[in-house]
Amino acid sequence: MRCPGQDTSTWKPGDIFEISCPHCGRPLEFFKDDVTRTCRSCSRKVANPRLDFGCAAHCAYAEQCLQELPRDGLSAQDQLLKARIAQAMEGYFGSDTRRIEHALRVAQQAEELLKHGQADHAVVLAAAYLHDIGIRQAEALYQSADPRYQHELGPPVARKILLDLGADARLIEEVSDIIGHHHSPGPQETQNFKVLYDADLLACLEEESPEPDRLTAIVRDSFLTDCGRARARWLFDPEKGLKDVV
Repeated sequence: MRCPGQDTSTWKPGDIFEISCPHCGRPLEFFKDDVTRTCRSCSRKVANPRLDFGCAAHCAYAEQCLQELPRDGLSAQDQLLKARIAQAMEGYFGSDTRRIEHALRVAQQAEELLKHGQADHAVVLAAAYLHDIGIRQAEALYQSADPRYQHELGPPVARKILLDLGADARLIEEVSDIIGHHHSPGPQETQNFKVLYDADLLACLEEESPEPDRLTAIVRDSFLTDCGRARARWLFDPEKGLKDVV
């Protein structure tokens, strides 16, 4: 069975369209059912800003259609949201490449941790891209990137970004809660929070390259998940100065 919406004979003007690549500004053509396209100019992957899976909510053939999709096609909507959040984060930070690169590094570490633990991929990755989104306002209002200001100012910014992207209310609330205290874990945290916290810690350790004794103590005492601690051991092996950690 082929979805009627994918039958190009039924398409209308505007179902094939161009946008400007958000990374380099060159024209990029999309078909309406493309999830992403790779820009030929800068080779960056760009999410389709008009893709919508809402048809499944009312289509009589939705169940059959989804059953016939490839296995990874079932997560296409989350993949699209993830790509759009990454784009929105990059657009928000603009020329602040240091903050963009850190967010991308945290998301990369989160994806690795998600391979080995039980957590909600959409929540963790959304939080990874947006966890430091309050920094810009904190520096503008308080001339400081102190965590308390990030915790205060980040959730409203993240909530607006996610609302604009059509994220569901449950995801928006949990991501906002994580961002609102992501530097300060409490005694009872969700697995989603723990994975994000460990991914951020791994990225920070990569960026800061602390002295061996301090690195050893952090790996031993600061991670919230077993997979985070194991990945730290793998990344910072004894040849790089990490002592054996029990």
